Amino acid sequence: MPIDTRLTRLLAGTAMASLALTGCAGSGGKPQLPPASFVSLQEGPGEEYVIGPLDELTIFVWRNPELGASVQVRPDGRITTPLITDMPAVGKTPSMLAEDLKLQLSQYIQEPIVSVIVNKFAGTFSQQVRIVGATEKPASIPYRANMTLLDAMIAVGGLSEYAAGNRARLIRFDKQTGKQKEYAVKLGDLLRKGDSKANVLLMPGDVIIIPESTF
Repeated sequence: MPIDTRLTRLLAGTAMASLALTGCAGSGGKPQLPPASFVSLQEGPGEEYVIGPLDELTIFVWRNPELGASVQVRPDGRITTPLITDMPAVGKTPSMLAEDLKLQLSQYIQEPIVSVIVNKFAGTFSQQVRIVGATEKPASIPYRANMTLLDAMIAVGGLSEYAAGNRARLIRFDKQTGKQKEYAVKLGDLLRKGDSKANVLLMPGDVIIIPESTF
């Protein structure tokens, strides 16, 4: 093969590699999550709910209604009911809290049957989705099963006028590795172009950060 032909191919290959690298750098080098449909194809339960501060609970004690109560979890994570003072509630599932209340009440009545119902949900931070930055109303919203990026953005009123939606990023804690991962999300394409490929499934504890445009 002539030297000039080999040189031409080498230069062409180098140019293509340079363009590929430039494309990666332009996206910030962040991985993207697989798309989710606008309507979930398979609805299913999420992880078991964990009680958080300011949740409102109903405690029901069978055959002993005077020992039950409607209470709000205090900011310190505890509740008080008849006969029980300062019971830790945050970080427990309703069934776990019911078992702890049952144990305490068994000092006063035989074989109590206790139920815990969550009436209003706030959840722990690990079960909320937080949206901050250039949105109409930054907020922490309770995660629900099968929640998508579109659902979260509807809840906060969408992007603000100066949002750089396609430069948004999603921060997710990986329980297996114990590390945070950062993903690129295309909010501009999702909300302004209706691009279904930009819609992704969310997980409890996700944080969505939306920067403002620099021009």
